[in-house]
Amino acid sequence: MFEARLTQGIILKQLVDAIKDLVQDANIDVSENELSIQAMDSSHVSLVAVSLREGMFDHYRCDRPISLGFNSQNLSKILKCAGNDDVITLKAEEEGENLTLMFESPSQDRIADFELKLMDIDGEQLGIPDTSYKTTIRMPSGEFQRIIRDLQVLGDTCIISCTKEGIKFSVSGDMGTGNVLIRQNTSSDKEEDHVIIDMDEPVELTFALRYLNFFTKATGLGKRVVLSMSPEVPIVVEYPIEDTGDIKFYLAPKIDDEETA
Repeated sequence: MFEARLTQGIILKQLVDAIKDLVQDANIDVSENELSIQAMDSSHVSLVAVSLREGMFDHYRCDRPISLGFNSQNLSKILKCAGNDDVITLKAEEEGENLTLMFESPSQDRIADFELKLMDIDGEQLGIPDTSYKTTIRMPSGEFQRIIRDLQVLGDTCIISCTKEGIKFSVSGDMGTGNVLIRQNTSSDKEEDHVIIDMDEPVELTFALRYLNFFTKATGLGKRVVLSMSPEVPIVVEYPIEDTGDIKFYLAPKIDDEETA
């Protein structure tokens, strides 16, 4: 038996919304202290990893680990029926074929319940290696979203480079070029507005803007985003969700064929 009650139901709505265009079918893996999702996009260029630890829920029960296979578009359609302030409860039996979702309005005067048919999905845990990254950038998530949105009109690929000057996003396309430089900044009274750059060595990598744009759909989940980069390994775009969860996107850099020839 699995049962989890999330007072801030909007977190689940935004989470599924953030991954539905990237991942079609995936497993919700529930264990005694965590709800997690790991899945690759259909072209195997990016990976998404979601972790919601039991502390995020005001009630959490999982008798033994189970995997709940779901279609993200279908789950998203059901979650659209929940109000932003609703409390969401998830329930599933161990060998059950459905995931039950219950939506309660804050005043308890409206309670809706839905059942989502579960799927059998071969989801192998993808064993993400623990990499120590050469560069980590913490910045406001809204600023990152704006940069990606602005630069997307100019081209398909974005060069992200980090030097002692700051982090630079550069795009070049048929229409022209664009560069945005963000410098370290901790002068604001609000910690969420700080830009903090930890750099062991300069890094420059090229990424498909289409995927970075998909990742920014998670912006509503938190005010901060953490970018972790090292030469020749996937970038990690992480959105911490309060203190008890996170969603991480991994994207492989584009390799320049001319350089490798």
